[in-house]
Amino acid sequence: MEYRKVKDQESYDDLSQKDVESLSGRSLSSANATATGLSSAGGAKGKSSWKLKSVVTLALTLLTSSQAILIVWSKRAGKYEYSVTTANFSVEALKCLLSLAALFRTWNHHGVTDDNRLTTSFDEVSVYPIPAILYMLKNLLQYYIFAYVDAPAYQILKNLNIISTGVLYRIILKKKLSEIQWAAFILLCAGCTTAQLNPSSDHVLQTPIQGWMMAIVMALLSGFAGVYTEAIIKKRPSRNINVQNFWLYIFGVIFNLVAICVQDYDAVMNKGFFHGYSFITVLMILNHALSGIAVSMVMKYADNIVKPTRA
Repeated sequence: MEYRKVKDQESYDDLSQKDVESLSGRSLSSANATATGLSSAGGAKGKSSWKLKSVVTLALTLLTSSQAILIVWSKRAGKYEYSVTTANFSVEALKCLLSLAALFRTWNHHGVTDDNRLTTSFDEVSVYPIPAILYMLKNLLQYYIFAYVDAPAYQILKNLNIISTGVLYRIILKKKLSEIQWAAFILLCAGCTTAQLNPSSDHVLQTPIQGWMMAIVMALLSGFAGVYTEAIIKKRPSRNINVQNFWLYIFGVIFNLVAICVQDYDAVMNKGFFHGYSFITVLMILNHALSGIAVSMVMKYADNIVKPTRA
């Protein structure tokens, strides 16, 4: 009897040991499978993010490089038949509508969350009027500068944005740029300028002082507004970009409406809001709207340093 009891105990111990080993093996297999799954998910997410950045950057390059041409083409007999303030207003209104449409799509697919809710708290909304008014002034100057320069000259002068953005990036965001980065800025600016020079644009060196001053002011406005907006957007990285865009664009709509009342009220009342518009004008407005959204995506997922080098 004693012998049988000892054998039974040994058999029980062997079974227990096998069960433990089996459970351990299963746990290790499960852990390895989980780790592999997480690694694959992380790799897929990184690849998706890289694709998004590439698509947005390519789109921004194509859109911004055609802006000057569309503005010049929208002229008739060397002047704008339409009110530039209404064109600016239309751009901001279209961007606002596109952001709302994207938000509705997000709400339908993922529901309303803290990150995609259109909150109206003062702390969140109060930061957007400053970049909105800066963008309005810069965009209006963009039309008037063509009284002094042509499209190639504008592209050359626009490279001032690269230096101004680098300086303001360091001052506002407190991000230290290395000597290599500064050298890259200078070389990039020189390279873009050299690439855009051609025999037909020799007169660029004789651009009136008004053109140069407007270009410098535009560069400062664009750089400051861009870096300031990036600081706002990246302050809450989890915040849905379309919510942030909506508040920026809604203030743009308000300020441009004020500009219409101040500058073109009589023309709009007598001739209509869309007087002088052509197919090219509509294309220009669509181009500016899509460019603005692409810029915000670059700020969200890359940084503002990327933006000037795309133009």
